[in-house]
Amino acid sequence: MPAKKHRIAISADECKGCRRCIPACPKKLISVGSEINIQGYVAVKADNPGECIGCGSCFHQCPEPGAITIYEEE
Repeated sequence: MPAKKHRIAISADECKGCRRCIPACPKKLISVGSEINIQGYVAVKADNPGECIGCGSCFHQCPEPGAITIYEEE
């Protein structure tokens, strides 16, 4: 059975810029973005989202519901 593939998606407008997800990611796929979102925060962004291993560490560290979603891909 082939290994499952995952993808991380960050909703910039839901992010409050706490950055707790950045050190939580073992693959170092999350970094600080350069744009201010609709709430006035500098949101994080996903670098190479297809390299996500689906561990959920970033998701569980994030206090904002809906800011981070991990998708399992076919």
